[in-house]
Amino acid sequence: MPKRAVLLVNLGSPDSPSVPDVRRYLREFLGDPRVIDVPPQPFRWLLVNGIITTFRAPKSAHAYSSVWTQKGSPLIVTSLSVQQKLAEKLGPETPVYLAMRYGNPSISSVLDKMVADGVSEILLFPQYPHYAMSSWETVVVAVYEEAARYGTTLRISSEQPFYENSDYIEALYASARPYLEQPHDYVLFSYHGVPVRHLRKADSSKAHCTIVADCCNTCSPVQGTCYRAQCLKTTQAFVRRAGLAPEKYSVSFQSRLAGEPWLTPYTDHELQRLPKQGVKRLLVMSPAFVADCLETLEELSVEGRKTFLDAGGESFQQIPCLNDHPAYIEFLFGRVVAWLGGEHPDDTQARLHVHR
Repeated sequence: MPKRAVLLVNLGSPDSPSVPDVRRYLREFLGDPRVIDVPPQPFRWLLVNGIITTFRAPKSAHAYSSVWTQKGSPLIVTSLSVQQKLAEKLGPETPVYLAMRYGNPSISSVLDKMVADGVSEILLFPQYPHYAMSSWETVVVAVYEEAARYGTTLRISSEQPFYENSDYIEALYASARPYLEQPHDYVLFSYHGVPVRHLRKADSSKAHCTIVADCCNTCSPVQGTCYRAQCLKTTQAFVRRAGLAPEKYSVSFQSRLAGEPWLTPYTDHELQRLPKQGVKRLLVMSPAFVADCLETLEELSVEGRKTFLDAGGESFQQIPCLNDHPAYIEFLFGRVVAWLGGEHPDDTQARLHVHR
């Protein structure tokens, strides 16, 4: 019988919050042509290595320092806990490995270890609920490219974006419920932003995204690769489960880069606007992240909090991500069991059409 195993892959983190380590990490991350896909080489290399990382690394290093723990990067520490808890639940017959798209442990080194351990069938589980070429797709492509070194030795199935999976929504609700039960005026769903151009690039029809009126709420097969439509579907499913009134929540997008239009409304603008609309007690959720990281712990909980309070807000609470919540471990376990039982649909190739 083939030896089966699970490979969890998340974004990654610098090895330390030092400027050299952060610069090295940013060069790998922002040098990914699925993250920054313009201008063409060699100008993109000059943009990333000569301009962006030079000026961004010191600021990012300071931000990482503010969230770093004694055990290391919060994202890495949490991901290791998820790996351990899922492995305990699955048992030794189905080992669980962990890699990062950027930084360490690298995908190549973890695949080497899996092959050395005798693994021949892998369930690749990108830790991204939503499709985007700069998140889910780049993980899948990187794993497939590294696995090609082994020829036909490895058989890989990929977990698909799970943005409206009922068990995922239930896990989100279970983790958020204690906060929703506290007094609050409003819930802001803050998703990681992407350039609008990426949405258009992901539209294989070239006739729907930003062309059809209310395109994200108009049913179309291209929504299988539409990040914004999937974010809205997650929000709608969660809102139904939690029973939130329409006037008590909204969606925004954070973490943009300058230079071109990104998804709107921007989270920092909303944090300034909401107090003026009478919102004094705010809850913020970040369903695009399964583990708390720099974007939630520093960008939202520190910078976002200050923006909201300075604008007249009185109470700001960032609801923690799923992290290693028991409901999330149960969701992961259920998906692995479905794969082991042969009930695991895999239409990966239908999604890998964006970046040529």
